[in-house]
Amino acid sequence: MPLIALTGGIASGKSTIARRLAEHGAVIVDADAIVRDVQAPGSPVLERIAAAFGGEMLTADGALDRAALGGVVFGDPDALARLNGIVHPAVREESARRFAAAFAADPGAVVVYDVPLLVEARVDDPWDLIVVAHAPASVRIARLVSLRGLTEDDARARIASQVDDAARLAVADVVIDTAGTLEHTIAQTDALWRRLQATG
Repeated sequence: MPLIALTGGIASGKSTIARRLAEHGAVIVDADAIVRDVQAPGSPVLERIAAAFGGEMLTADGALDRAALGGVVFGDPDALARLNGIVHPAVREESARRFAAAFAADPGAVVVYDVPLLVEARVDDPWDLIVVAHAPASVRIARLVSLRGLTEDDARARIASQVDDAARLAVADVVIDTAGTLEHTIAQTDALWRRLQATG
Protein backbone atom coordinates (compact mmCIF):
# COMPACT_ATOMS: atom_id res chain seq x y z
CA MET A 1 0.00 0.00 0.00
CA PRO A 2 2.53 2.60 -1.08
CA LEU A 3 1.65 6.30 -0.90
CA ILE A 4 3.47 8.19 -3.64
CA ALA A 5 3.85 11.95 -4.03
CA LEU A 6 4.14 13.05 -7.67
CA THR A 7 5.24 16.64 -8.22
CA GLY A 8 6.75 18.85 -10.88
CA GLY A 9 6.69 22.40 -12.14
CA ILE A 10 4.17 23.78 -14.58
CA ALA A 11 4.33 22.04 -18.00
CA SER A 12 6.72 19.42 -16.63
CA GLY A 13 4.67 16.46 -17.86
CA LYS A 14 3.41 15.50 -14.40
CA SER A 15 -0.14 14.94 -15.65
CA THR A 16 1.13 12.55 -18.33
CA ILE A 17 2.85 10.47 -15.65
CA ALA A 18 -0.27 10.50 -13.46
CA ARG A 19 -2.46 9.33 -16.35
CA ARG A 20 -0.07 6.48 -17.15
CA LEU A 21 0.04 5.36 -13.52
CA ALA A 22 -3.77 5.45 -13.45
CA GLU A 23 -3.82 3.23 -16.55
CA HIS A 24 -1.73 0.73 -14.60
CA GLY A 25 -4.25 0.81 -11.76
CA ALA A 26 -2.97 3.47 -9.38
CA VAL A 27 -5.49 5.56 -7.46
CA ILE A 28 -4.78 9.21 -8.29
CA VAL A 29 -5.61 11.86 -5.70
CA ASP A 30 -5.48 15.24 -7.44
CA ALA A 31 -4.41 18.13 -5.20
CA ASP A 32 -5.70 20.74 -7.65
CA ALA A 33 -9.15 19.11 -7.59
CA ILE A 34 -9.08 19.14 -3.79
CA VAL A 35 -8.21 22.85 -3.81
CA ARG A 36 -11.27 23.51 -5.98
CA ASP A 37 -13.44 21.37 -3.71
CA VAL A 38 -12.39 23.06 -0.45
CA GLN A 39 -12.96 26.47 -2.07
CA ALA A 40 -16.47 25.61 -3.23
CA PRO A 41 -19.25 28.20 -2.72
CA GLY A 42 -20.35 28.29 0.89
CA SER A 43 -17.25 26.50 2.18
CA PRO A 44 -15.45 27.72 5.31
CA VAL A 45 -12.28 28.16 3.25
CA LEU A 46 -14.00 30.44 0.76
CA GLU A 47 -15.53 32.46 3.58
CA ARG A 48 -12.08 32.93 5.10
CA ILE A 49 -10.63 33.98 1.73
CA ALA A 50 -13.35 36.60 1.33
CA ALA A 51 -12.77 37.83 4.88
CA ALA A 52 -9.01 38.09 4.31
CA PHE A 53 -8.97 39.58 0.82
CA GLY A 54 -12.39 41.22 0.39
CA GLY A 55 -15.80 40.33 -0.97
CA GLU A 56 -14.64 41.21 -4.48
CA MET A 57 -12.87 37.85 -4.50
CA LEU A 58 -16.31 36.28 -5.03
CA THR A 59 -18.37 36.24 -8.20
CA ALA A 60 -22.02 37.29 -8.24
CA ASP A 61 -23.10 33.69 -7.63
CA GLY A 62 -20.80 33.25 -4.63
CA ALA A 63 -17.99 31.30 -6.32
CA LEU A 64 -14.32 32.14 -6.06
CA ASP A 65 -13.17 34.67 -8.66
CA ARG A 66 -9.85 33.01 -9.38
CA ALA A 67 -8.66 35.79 -11.67
CA ALA A 68 -9.34 38.45 -9.04
CA LEU A 69 -7.60 36.44 -6.34
CA GLY A 70 -4.68 35.70 -8.62
CA GLY A 71 -4.32 39.39 -9.34
CA VAL A 72 -4.00 40.06 -5.61
CA VAL A 73 -1.54 37.31 -4.66
CA PHE A 74 0.58 36.92 -7.79
CA GLY A 75 3.90 38.62 -7.13
CA ASP A 76 3.01 39.42 -3.50
CA PRO A 77 4.72 36.88 -1.21
CA ASP A 78 2.93 38.12 1.91
CA ALA A 79 -0.52 37.88 0.33
CA LEU A 80 0.33 34.45 -1.07
CA ALA A 81 1.49 33.27 2.35
CA ARG A 82 -1.82 34.44 3.87
CA LEU A 83 -3.78 32.59 1.19
CA ASN A 84 -1.70 29.43 1.63
CA GLY A 85 -2.26 29.60 5.39
CA ILE A 86 -6.00 29.39 4.72
CA VAL A 87 -6.01 26.82 1.92
CA HIS A 88 -3.16 24.39 2.63
CA PRO A 89 -4.41 23.03 6.00
CA ALA A 90 -7.82 22.27 4.50
CA VAL A 91 -6.20 20.57 1.51
CA ARG A 92 -3.97 18.46 3.77
CA GLU A 93 -6.98 17.36 5.83
CA GLU A 94 -9.04 16.42 2.78
CA SER A 95 -6.16 14.68 1.03
CA ALA A 96 -5.49 12.56 4.13
CA ARG A 97 -9.17 11.61 4.19
CA ARG A 98 -8.99 10.54 0.53
CA PHE A 99 -5.80 8.52 1.09
CA ALA A 100 -7.47 6.69 3.97
CA ALA A 101 -10.58 6.03 1.89
CA ALA A 102 -8.51 4.61 -0.98
CA PHE A 103 -6.61 2.24 1.31
CA ALA A 104 -9.82 1.24 3.11
CA ALA A 105 -11.35 0.30 -0.24
CA ASP A 106 -8.22 -1.60 -1.33
CA PRO A 107 -5.44 -2.17 1.23
CA GLY A 108 -3.10 -3.12 -1.60
CA ALA A 109 -3.69 0.03 -3.63
CA VAL A 110 -0.96 2.24 -4.99
CA VAL A 111 -2.09 5.77 -4.15
CA VAL A 112 -0.47 8.64 -6.03
CA TYR A 113 -0.88 12.20 -4.80
CA ASP A 114 -0.62 14.49 -7.83
CA VAL A 115 0.58 17.66 -6.08
CA PRO A 116 2.21 20.62 -7.82
CA LEU A 117 3.07 22.45 -4.59
CA LEU A 118 4.67 19.60 -2.68
CA VAL A 119 7.79 21.56 -1.76
CA GLU A 120 5.97 24.85 -1.12
CA ALA A 121 3.37 23.26 1.15
CA ARG A 122 5.63 20.69 2.81
CA VAL A 123 4.77 20.00 6.45
CA ASP A 124 5.20 16.29 7.01
CA ASP A 125 6.26 13.47 4.76
CA PRO A 126 3.95 10.45 4.84
CA TRP A 127 5.26 9.46 1.39
CA ASP A 128 6.87 6.13 0.64
CA LEU A 129 8.36 7.70 -2.48
CA ILE A 130 8.57 11.21 -3.96
CA VAL A 131 8.56 11.26 -7.76
CA VAL A 132 9.56 14.44 -9.59
CA ALA A 133 8.67 15.11 -13.22
CA HIS A 134 11.55 17.18 -14.57
CA ALA A 135 12.23 19.12 -17.74
CA PRO A 136 14.47 22.19 -18.14
CA ALA A 137 12.79 25.58 -17.97
CA SER A 138 13.46 26.16 -21.68
CA VAL A 139 11.43 23.07 -22.59
CA ARG A 140 8.61 24.04 -20.25
CA ILE A 141 8.50 27.59 -21.62
CA ALA A 142 8.21 26.21 -25.16
CA ARG A 143 5.34 23.96 -24.05
CA LEU A 144 3.49 26.80 -22.37
CA VAL A 145 3.81 28.92 -25.49
CA SER A 146 2.93 26.24 -28.03
CA LEU A 147 0.36 24.20 -26.08
CA ARG A 148 -1.26 26.75 -23.77
CA GLY A 149 -0.93 29.91 -25.81
CA LEU A 150 1.04 31.93 -23.28
CA THR A 151 3.48 34.60 -24.34
CA GLU A 152 7.10 33.80 -23.61
CA ASP A 153 7.18 36.51 -20.91
CA ASP A 154 4.05 35.09 -19.25
CA ALA A 155 5.50 31.58 -19.42
CA ARG A 156 8.72 32.73 -17.77
CA ALA A 157 6.75 34.55 -15.06
CA ARG A 158 4.65 31.46 -14.31
CA ILE A 159 7.76 29.31 -13.95
CA ALA A 160 9.55 31.95 -11.87
CA SER A 161 6.58 32.11 -9.47
CA GLN A 162 7.10 28.46 -8.51
CA VAL A 163 9.83 26.92 -6.40
CA ASP A 164 12.98 26.34 -8.42
CA ASP A 165 13.95 23.02 -9.96
CA ALA A 166 16.81 22.47 -7.52
CA ALA A 167 14.43 22.51 -4.55
CA ARG A 168 12.15 19.94 -6.19
CA LEU A 169 15.03 17.70 -7.25
CA ALA A 170 16.46 17.84 -3.72
CA VAL A 171 13.42 15.98 -2.33
CA ALA A 172 13.14 13.45 -5.17
CA ASP A 173 13.48 9.72 -4.65
CA VAL A 174 12.78 9.18 -8.36
CA VAL A 175 13.24 11.69 -11.19
CA ILE A 176 11.37 11.11 -14.45
CA ASP A 177 13.03 13.02 -17.28
CA THR A 178 10.18 14.46 -19.34
CA ALA A 179 12.27 16.59 -21.69
CA GLY A 180 12.34 13.98 -24.44
CA THR A 181 9.65 12.12 -26.31
CA LEU A 182 6.34 11.03 -24.87
CA GLU A 183 7.49 7.44 -25.35
CA HIS A 184 10.56 8.07 -23.20
CA THR A 185 8.40 9.51 -20.40
CA ILE A 186 6.00 6.56 -20.62
CA ALA A 187 8.86 4.05 -20.55
CA GLN A 188 10.25 5.60 -17.36
CA THR A 189 6.78 5.64 -15.80
CA ASP A 190 6.28 1.99 -16.68
CA ALA A 191 9.62 1.19 -15.04
CA LEU A 192 8.49 3.03 -11.92
CA TRP A 193 5.29 1.00 -11.87
CA ARG A 194 7.24 -2.25 -12.12
CA ARG A 195 9.38 -1.08 -9.21
CA LEU A 196 6.29 -0.31 -7.14
CA GLN A 197 4.81 -3.71 -7.91
CA ALA A 198 8.05 -5.46 -6.99
CA THR A 199 8.33 -3.69 -3.65
CA GLY A 200 4.61 -3.57 -2.83
